[in-house]
Amino acid sequence: MLMPKRVKYRKQQRGRMRGKAYRGGDVAFGQYGLLSLEPAWVTSRQLEAARVAITRSIKRGGKMWIRVFPDKPVTKKPAETRMGKGKGAPETWVAVVKPGRVLFELEGISRSFAQEAMKLGASKLPMRTRFVDRRELGGE
Repeated sequence: MLMPKRVKYRKQQRGRMRGKAYRGGDVAFGQYGLLSLEPAWVTSRQLEAARVAITRSIKRGGKMWIRVFPDKPVTKKPAETRMGKGKGAPETWVAVVKPGRVLFELEGISRSFAQEAMKLGASKLPMRTRFVDRRELGGE
């Protein structure tokens, strides 16, 4: 699973997911990308499942980039615990994804193969996504 090696603070507040992504919205490295259409917390497990689905689909052909990283800790209190007694212990790590953010990029395979691979990867993610080409989004 993806997670930071070390962080400055163990626990974080939840925050909000308003607005559009103002960074990471163009296909920068590869030829094709998977663009998010709605806001979500993507857990490290979901990212890993999508990564495995995409890499299995492209079968050692082409190159893949993961453009998001789960660096936000999510805490959880144990089951059947009374209220109070502080915030729970860090449980998982999530990446905050806003609409317009490119999640994965691919290059070195045909458009139809890339589209099929991204479709399999998108089925593992908790939000709606769209397959994009480098030409239609920018980035050269």
